[in-house]
Amino acid sequence: SLTVDVTGQTRKEKVILPSYLQGKKTNTIPNKKVEDPVAGKVSISSLATRQDLTGFHLIPPRVTFGVLKEGCTYATTVIMKNVGVNFSRFRVKQPPPYTGLRVMYTPGPVAAGLQVELEVEILAMVIGEKDTGGLEEVSHDIEILTETETLLLPVKANILY
Repeated sequence: SLTVDVTGQTRKEKVILPSYLQGKKTNTIPNKKVEDPVAGKVSISSLATRQDLTGFHLIPPRVTFGVLKEGCTYATTVIMKNVGVNFSRFRVKQPPPYTGLRVMYTPGPVAAGLQVELEVEILAMVIGEKDTGGLEEVSHDIEILTETETLLLPVKANILY
């Protein structure tokens, strides 16, 4: 129950479910609808009330590296799960080199219910040293292009120099 905690006591604060469990899609840009004669239409009565039959969820929906040492390389894994009813394809638009970011993944179709891993790698480097007290913030949205939408994966890091 959401009203009591694990010890059976009444909760003092409200439980906040992650966005991927709530069905909310954050940081997405819908693509123009294009009729694809190859993609099959699903006409199952149990799915008739559901509007969104395609799509991916990112787990976690954003990446925060924290404080990084300049000159070092750091990596983390993001899961991209196909929550649709058909297989779907995607590709990652690689960030520009000055960000120090790179995304490594295996291209190809993702079946319904399955997931792929995206490895987000950052080379901590400072461009144009400013008087910021030895800490520079890096922030960039990685674009993931799918058949129906463009997902934005925000990545943030603070580089200590």
